[in-house]
Amino acid sequence: MTAVTIPPQPVDTTNDSLLVHAHDFLRQWHDETGTPGFTRRWRDVRADITATGTWHPTYDELAYAARVAWRNSGRCIGRLRWPSLIVRDRRHTTTVEEAGRELTAHLDEATNGGRVRSVITVLAPAAAAAAPPVRVVNPQPARYAAWPTGDGIVGDPANLTLTSLALHLGWPGPARRGPFDLLPWIAATADGQLHLLPPDPAHIREVPIHHPDHPWIADLGLRWPAVPVISNMALTFGGLRFPAPFSGTFMASEIATRNLADEHRYHQLPAIIAGLGLDDRDRLRADKALLTLHEAVLHSFESAGVSITDHHRESRAFARFAQHEEAAGRVVVGDWSWLNSYPMTPQDPSWNRYYNTGQPTPALLPDPYCLALTAGHPKPGHEPSPRQHADVPPAAAATPNHAREDTCPHAHPPGITGD
Repeated sequence: MTAVTIPPQPVDTTNDSLLVHAHDFLRQWHDETGTPGFTRRWRDVRADITATGTWHPTYDELAYAARVAWRNSGRCIGRLRWPSLIVRDRRHTTTVEEAGRELTAHLDEATNGGRVRSVITVLAPAAAAAAPPVRVVNPQPARYAAWPTGDGIVGDPANLTLTSLALHLGWPGPARRGPFDLLPWIAATADGQLHLLPPDPAHIREVPIHHPDHPWIADLGLRWPAVPVISNMALTFGGLRFPAPFSGTFMASEIATRNLADEHRYHQLPAIIAGLGLDDRDRLRADKALLTLHEAVLHSFESAGVSITDHHRESRAFARFAQHEEAAGRVVVGDWSWLNSYPMTPQDPSWNRYYNTGQPTPALLPDPYCLALTAGHPKPGHEPSPRQHADVPPAAAATPNHAREDTCPHAHPPGITGD
């Protein structure tokens, strides 16, 4: 481990501000859920803030906040199922070892033998202006290392900085380095120390990629994690901020048309085009290769018994989500460019309308200081660069495409088709 200065996230921590935020959240919770006793609860919370400078949500308040934070996530197209989110209250988690155990348990509960479930694990909060006791630096617990070579990078170039950081902290890496070497977890504690947490691969399920009609695709040796857990998230509500890893279910296009296909990622389109024997004069050869890779991902997850969803299904489900929100008198927040990413089409119902681009609270946002550590900022822990700022919702419209991978898992509980 090593010492790295990580200033706390700037928040207004005065008691007056906290009182306002706590009051607004409690009023929202009581009004929306119909729970009685607002006056008594507000009196107790106000007394706690006055005496201690903070307050402690009940489990019901915490669970409501987490689910509504998902409902408010403008980049996520899978929000129809927000009430089904499993909320793991782990606010007692204050050590690196405990955080490692909870992240492992989160993976087990979310993977669920392949019937993937939407889960959030809420860790101990930040105290006033201080950093939280422990938070996970990795963008996801299942990430693949990047190994520079004379011919380029073997592995996932998106994780070059994370790989360098892990090596700097003492991770030796595997004896034989390949394109799909799982990275260790890195946790940051409030004192500025970074700690390695070697994960147990038995808890990280991966899906080998193959195609029913093109057996040569299996020879490419591709694979991808079964569950997207965004582990550098912070749940913010009522003036409080909690590290909170969050997971849903992959949408096939995220894996096929971004992670495996993008030139700055695994760049597999040339191999697929060659395998299909497509002519260079075919102006749609890239589209045909993307569709084939998309078919391979869907087929691989389905044949492995692992939940996965697709963009057409999610667009229809999101249209129903928007209808439900408007029927409840709420404004539908969303970033159009994220909700309608390739290969969405104008025939999908999410395409032909716009959404409010604000960010209401409760909110579930990436921790900017974890982003700074893993996105190559020259001084880890200092003010994030403009590109890193763009990784934090809601300002997604100006975010370069290469910054958009893996920030929104599209939850799709088993047994709900979205059709």
